[in-house]
Amino acid sequence: MAKKLCSFCNTTEKEENPFIAGNHSAYICSNCVTSAFKILFDGEETTSTTTEELSTTLLIPKEIHNKLNDYVIGQERAKKTLSVAVYNHFKRIFKNSENNETYIDKSNILLIGPTGSGKTLLAQTIARFLDVPIAISDATNLTEAGYVGEDVENILTKLLQAADGDVAKAEHGIIFIDEMDKIARMGENRSITRDVSGEGVQQALLKIIEGSVVNIPPKGGRKHPNQDFLQIDTKNILFICGGAFDGVEEIIQKRLGANQLGFGQKKRSNKENEEVMHLIESDDLVQFGIIPELIGRLHVTATLEQITVEDMVRILLEPKNSIIKQYQKLFEIDNALLTFEESALKAIADKAIKRKTGARGLRSIMEESLVDIMYELPELDGYEIVITEEVINNGLKPIYIKNSKSA
Repeated sequence: MAKKLCSFCNTTEKEENPFIAGNHSAYICSNCVTSAFKILFDGEETTSTTTEELSTTLLIPKEIHNKLNDYVIGQERAKKTLSVAVYNHFKRIFKNSENNETYIDKSNILLIGPTGSGKTLLAQTIARFLDVPIAISDATNLTEAGYVGEDVENILTKLLQAADGDVAKAEHGIIFIDEMDKIARMGENRSITRDVSGEGVQQALLKIIEGSVVNIPPKGGRKHPNQDFLQIDTKNILFICGGAFDGVEEIIQKRLGANQLGFGQKKRSNKENEEVMHLIESDDLVQFGIIPELIGRLHVTATLEQITVEDMVRILLEPKNSIIKQYQKLFEIDNALLTFEESALKAIADKAIKRKTGARGLRSIMEESLVDIMYELPELDGYEIVITEEVINNGLKPIYIKNSKSA
């Protein structure tokens, strides 16, 4: 006897979710009946409210840019490009009339920049102030179906979990795939051996990035025949891919005819490399090892610059949730005041630059420098603790100033 499937959600019949039979071997499960009742009589179905809330809160590019400025320092060109792309994406979903004969295709985004330059932070910040779910995945963990590793479709399971199981909300979410450059195929010529974490993953990503209805296991893991599936339509999910793409600047230089040969060749500065990166084209990425079909689905490209010492100091101080403000809050809970001399901030920034970890390395430097102080923090009630350059560079003790009012 053929297995019964709900004609609406494709689930199998269970004791706690009985089916109602219709004509021509059609069935509807109890859960779908309940959802239909809410749509008709209660008005509580999340599909309509999600769409309505997002459409009424659609921000224009300047507003998106201003929101990004609160959390992301520098990267003005990338923020402007991203603001326009995000606005056009959600405008396409909510403001474009279905009766219009001109169909607007989805534009996904590729962020190119060095480690710690803010690619993930940009995606997280946009998702937070748009109040949409976001799933962040590392491309290096993905493999083709049938191989050890994580299926590409598991990214959608993560997004569904971030949306608390609300399919409609997940279908208007954001997926950020980092380390895209690490799945470049090993050259433009196809290898005889299987490249299960390279070109194979790129091919697997094509389907979900372009927009299609995908069956996913609700709890993740590998698919198997006796498993229930949920269907997610990816046509309105915004995909943001990121990667460092180290070495692509050499490909660009070669295309521009700017390479020098022989002993007189000079190493280019970071500034020169950044200027070249703004000239990147699809063919450069194809030569790097990204398949043309995938590049054709990442329509918007934004390049991020290497963070300078000055930018790093601003990152420490200026964002609404800056690291300095977070540690000052921790000290404030113990009735202590944490302050930094300007030279100390520069020393922290210098360390992060030398380690080549970008802004994400700032927290580890802060922890290393403040761990001994925080060990004694409960006993420093009423003190101001001044962090100097010597504390950061040489591990010396900070300056302790007793507040006269608490004496």
